[in-house]
Amino acid sequence: MYITPEGKEIFVVDGHIHFWDGSPENQRNIHGKQFIECFYAYHNALSPAEQRWEKSHFEKYSADDVYRDLFIDGPDDMAIIQTTVLGDFYKTGFGCIKRSHEMAARAKDRFIINGSYDPRDGEQALEYIHFMKETYDIKGVKLYTAEWKGESKGWKLNDPWAYKCFELLDKLGIRNVHIHKGPTIIPLNKDAFDVHDVDYCATDFQNLNFIVEHCGQPRLDDFCWIAVQETNVYGGLAVVLPFIHSRPRYFGEMIAELLFWVGPDKLLFSSDYAIWTPKWLVEKFWAYQIPEDIAAERGVQLTDEIKEKILGLNAAKLYDIDIEDRKAKLRADPVRIAAE
Repeated sequence: MYITPEGKEIFVVDGHIHFWDGSPENQRNIHGKQFIECFYAYHNALSPAEQRWEKSHFEKYSADDVYRDLFIDGPDDMAIIQTTVLGDFYKTGFGCIKRSHEMAARAKDRFIINGSYDPRDGEQALEYIHFMKETYDIKGVKLYTAEWKGESKGWKLNDPWAYKCFELLDKLGIRNVHIHKGPTIIPLNKDAFDVHDVDYCATDFQNLNFIVEHCGQPRLDDFCWIAVQETNVYGGLAVVLPFIHSRPRYFGEMIAELLFWVGPDKLLFSSDYAIWTPKWLVEKFWAYQIPEDIAAERGVQLTDEIKEKILGLNAAKLYDIDIEDRKAKLRADPVRIAAE
């Protein structure tokens, strides 16, 4: 739990983390190498110098690293693991739901593990959604519209099979749909991350919550115009937040735009671990104030109340987390990691 300098306890839900294996041993081809190296470039470019990892550690880290970085050295109370398969690039998948569940077994109350599927698999995608619900009781999914599959270099959220999958999610009560709509990652195509298809599915599936990870960056304006009219569209702040260190005024412009258009109730804290670790992000975010001229122009403020919503309350609402009950469970069963 994060304790503010004023002594207030803040319940932190990290809305977007990974447990990946991008090691050379798991890389299927040159594209797997390109992908993890692009992640590493983002890590180095936007992290404080003392927070940068060695490349081999970044490519593949351990369960103990996750527990330590998130819950012991870090401020997270809970974290939502997003599954990203990238089967054309990695032999056993980049982020695998089975591997994540095995990692999370020591601290089940701290993790929510989301599934993933590819609608281009047709009927097999529907069968796999059933499997994930029955096996893991998933509450959400992570979709990667730019993922390559054979000759296909991406898909859209309003494709016919995508809609069939959304219909099944709705029927099974899987309400939270996280979608990567952010920066391009080599070798994926920039256009396949375009945010406009969110507008279609959000309108047509009102029972589902669409969490647009990275807030559409570098398409922030497009995202804001969609999210302001679609009540079930949310913004995940992964990739937006790290600019708080490297370009704090630019971060101020982005968060002010998001508060003006989207509002404080539809923004979720996300560290994007292991690209970044949550400790420095949360500390800098709590201390941050939007520059006066930017705040005055938009008529917004980043108050402590708003920060508390973004850091955990908004995600808790989406995932039906009883915060007081969860606090009691976490105090009774602290995280344990292996001996050094």
